[in-house]
Amino acid sequence: MFAVIKTGGKQYSVAAEDIITVMTLAGEPGETVTFNDVLMIAGDGEPKLGAPFIAGATVTGEIVEHTRGPKVIAFKKRRRQNSKRKRGHRQDLTIVKITAVSA
Repeated sequence: MFAVIKTGGKQYSVAAEDIITVMTLAGEPGETVTFNDVLMIAGDGEPKLGAPFIAGATVTGEIVEHTRGPKVIAFKKRRRQNSKRKRGHRQDLTIVKITAVSA
């Protein structure tokens, strides 16, 4: 059984025991987090689609750790004008292990 959830403005296809990387979530490692924005549940039988979410469906997971993504360099240069700008960015991320998908 798997589900499609929405968190951090993105959609993720998850099943039990999956490990996913999402935008940063509040909580400490070891805490349980619940995703209530379930868009679809499929597995045995016909898939259930939400409009936009499935009422009563939840996906629970456990926060494994907080980490940061790779460094992204934003470099802008205007040629022949001695003008340039270099900025770096690392996104804060949370690694979550999915424990259960319940309809």
